[in-house]
Amino acid sequence: MDFKPLDTTTLHNETSKAIDFLAKYYNDVEKYPVRCPFEPGYLRDLVPDCAPSLPEPVDKIIEDINTKIVPGLTHWQSPNFFAYFQANVSNAGLLGEILCSGLNVVGFNWISSPATTELEAIVMDWMAKLLNLPQQFLFSGGGGGVMHARDRALDKHGSEKIIKLVVYASDQTHFSFQKAVKLVGILPQNFRVTPTSSSQDFALSPLLLKTAMEGDIAQGLIPLYVCATVGTTPSNSIDPVHDLGLVARGYGVWLHVDAAYAGSACICPEYRHYLDGVELVDSISVNLHKWLLTNLDCSCLWLKTPKTLADSLSSNPELLKNKATDLGDVIDYKDWQIGIGRRFRALKLWIVISRYGSDYLITHIRSDIELAKYFESLIEQNTRFELVVPRKFALVCFRLRPTGVDGTGNVMNQKLLEDINSSGEAYMTHAMLGGTFAIRCAIGATLTEKIHIDKLWNLIHDKATKRLGAYTTH
Repeated sequence: MDFKPLDTTTLHNETSKAIDFLAKYYNDVEKYPVRCPFEPGYLRDLVPDCAPSLPEPVDKIIEDINTKIVPGLTHWQSPNFFAYFQANVSNAGLLGEILCSGLNVVGFNWISSPATTELEAIVMDWMAKLLNLPQQFLFSGGGGGVMHARDRALDKHGSEKIIKLVVYASDQTHFSFQKAVKLVGILPQNFRVTPTSSSQDFALSPLLLKTAMEGDIAQGLIPLYVCATVGTTPSNSIDPVHDLGLVARGYGVWLHVDAAYAGSACICPEYRHYLDGVELVDSISVNLHKWLLTNLDCSCLWLKTPKTLADSLSSNPELLKNKATDLGDVIDYKDWQIGIGRRFRALKLWIVISRYGSDYLITHIRSDIELAKYFESLIEQNTRFELVVPRKFALVCFRLRPTGVDGTGNVMNQKLLEDINSSGEAYMTHAMLGGTFAIRCAIGATLTEKIHIDKLWNLIHDKATKRLGAYTTH
């Protein structure tokens, strides 16, 4: 059998078919229901029970994708996708992903692929400068890009004190933080969730945080870590980084800023003030795959003192020993993460920034925010609807006003949202904000234009009219 899995004579033809498939998909994506309409288990009946024993042609595989996989997708790249914070794509991001996968280097240490390690440091500094982060966060300034706090505290207090460590967040903090807390061994009862309120736009209160820490210290516990957020998932609330930084510094607590979504907007000078006080924090993260046209995945995480992370996770097996590592002149990213292998994501980000430049990336962010402002104006001009919280960035949280016959209006808005989503014409999600069911419209898919906002508004208006009619006839 003549088997050549990497055959340069067919590579161009086969990859061209994949690119053609994607181009057609992007052109046709609006014809699909945005949210997958199928029930769980649909795919089991469409594919064989066993793997094929002989190779199948690329054309058949792509046809199977078209007929079996694509109909079962929720179409994140649809211009009518307004649900979760977007994972937007671009030509440059796709090009970077192709080259990253094609080169397929494994950058676990410097010697395994020097360009992989060095380009990551360079593009991380590029992004840090675009965000106007303090010099301490730059590789050129001694900082860098991942975080760890637990071992620093245990070195100070003793490893037996892990049951005394306490972490703090708000009720708006992303749920992944609670998962991270479990992974590092913090007891569930030592996870403090500070309540927020509409009067403070659902931001984490420095005063309540300080009170919680003082109460824990009085109980013999050790405050360890605070997670602040710039752009929370439910409502895009913004925690006061500077004031929280002062509280954290006063108690020797690690302060992390989660700017996964809204951090990308802070490359725009008019939004940079949301990061004021970042000089007081220990680490900050931004998911560029959400809003900066860098296809999933690409997350940046800056750390003032990366040595604390390397001290926690470093290993030096005989197999990986080399002169560059022994001299201590290089970064070995295996020591900056739980896993060993590391993809060449920096290449993808480098291509996106190089291809578009900071000016075009800023224009991209601003255009999405202008669309959100337009949608916000449509809500404000219609007396049947109201904003639940002020719009920030490109997320609009709204609801149909209660009619008086449906109590809080939560059930009615829940049904309205399902009416919209089940139509297949658009997809949004919800949040509970101070007991209020809010419909979240997150604008930012790469293909979304004003015409899609108008289409969404007409859909909402039509479904609301029918829903209100249903209530008045009962």
